[in-house]
Amino acid sequence: MTDLTDHPITRRWAPRHPDRIQLYSFPTPNGVKISIALEEMGLPYEAHRVTLSDADVKSDAFLSLNPNNKIPAIIDPDGPGGEPLPLFESGAILVYLAEKSGQLIGTDAAERAQILQWLMFQMGGVGPMFGQLGYFTKLGGKEIEDPRPRTRYINEARRLLGVIEKQLDGRDWIMGDYSIADIALAPWLRALDFYGVRDTVGWAEHPRTVAYLDRFLARPAVQAGLNVPPRD
Repeated sequence: MTDLTDHPITRRWAPRHPDRIQLYSFPTPNGVKISIALEEMGLPYEAHRVTLSDADVKSDAFLSLNPNNKIPAIIDPDGPGGEPLPLFESGAILVYLAEKSGQLIGTDAAERAQILQWLMFQMGGVGPMFGQLGYFTKLGGKEIEDPRPRTRYINEARRLLGVIEKQLDGRDWIMGDYSIADIALAPWLRALDFYGVRDTVGWAEHPRTVAYLDRFLARPAVQAGLNVPPRD
C-alpha cells in the first residue's frame, strides 16, 4: 500500500484529508476512546461515520480494514517507516497513538507497564462485562425471562466498580496521572447511565468513581471527542 487510495475502504469512505489519520468509528464507549485520545494528543485526524448496522460494519469495504467487523479502526497515512498503517481493536489503537505522540503512556517502563495493566483491565473485564449487562437489561436480552444472565452481570459490574473505587483512593486518575487507561475506562463507566443500571449496580455507593467520571467528562478534549463522528 503506497497511499490511502490503495486501500479498499476508501472507495466507500473517501478521505478529504488523506494526510491525516483516518478514523472509522461511531460514538459508542469503544468508539469514543479513539476520538478522545486523538483530541487529547492533538493529532490531526479525519472521522468517518461507520454505523453499527450490517450494511456498514459487515460491508466488504469495512471488512477490508477490520475483518472482525467492529468499530473503531484507523489508518495512519504516516505509520512506521512512513508507510500507511491500518489498525483495529481500540486498545491496540490507544497504545499505538500514545507511542506515536509520546503522550499519556507514562514516563518510564514501570509506569507504562502499569498503565497497560489498567488498559487490559478495561479491555478484558469492564468492557465485556458492562456490555453484557447492557445487553441483558436494555438491549436484545432484556426479554429473556431467565434471571441468571442479568444477575451474573450485575454482580460482576458491582465487583468491578469496587476494584475501581479502591484504586482511586488518593488518586485523581486510575494511575495517578491522566493516561490512555482513563480514556479506555471512563467511557464504559459513562455507559452505565445509558444502560439505565446505575442504581442497580450501586453507582452512588462509589463516590470516588462518581467524582472520577465527572472529572473526565469536564475535560474539553473529552467533550469534543464524545460526539465524533456525530450520530446523526
